Amino acid sequence: MAPDPLDRVLGALNAARQASSDYDLNPEIILPAGRKLRAAGVLVPVISTGGVARVILTKRSSALKHHPGQIAFPGGKQDLGDVDITATALREAQEEIGLDPANVEVLGHLPKHETVTGFDVTPVLARVSHPFVARAEVGEVDEVFEVPLSHLLTLSHFRVEQRRWRGSWRRYYTVPFGPYYVWGATARILRTLAEMARP
Repeated sequence: MAPDPLDRVLGALNAARQASSDYDLNPEIILPAGRKLRAAGVLVPVISTGGVARVILTKRSSALKHHPGQIAFPGGKQDLGDVDITATALREAQEEIGLDPANVEVLGHLPKHETVTGFDVTPVLARVSHPFVARAEVGEVDEVFEVPLSHLLTLSHFRVEQRRWRGSWRRYYTVPFGPYYVWGATARILRTLAEMARP
């Protein structure tokens, strides 16, 4: 039997690990103490088809207020009706890509990530049990696509780039794949995943 591509990640899930931030590569930025962040959950869904494990990602609608047109995990802010942050991620994945929560095996949480837009994001690592037909939520998601897990677990595929943001240079991780420019919070969370899988 072939080894589970997530074995190394699962072995590191319970190890203490520092939360990440959109500011990780910008130590000159001093964050205010006592700042209030909004809780959010994203699903990191891994599906195996044809013997190849892939991560499901979305391209956000260009009409959205936050992160328009960017590559993202299915997810969003926690609602009052969500029993916990895992429920948030599962609900959002069902709404955004049509993934039935009954078709998902939750494996655990990756370290939290703070975004520049004021969200405290909990990534929920999950395995999709069976193939499904993705359905992009109109007005929220322009495209649903998959990236081989092996590509995202290869640290050499990550680069540090920079751009001007609010009058100063901001550095961030990217992990491009074909026509998809994966960067910012999504790339940083994937970088953590790759670091956890490192032998």
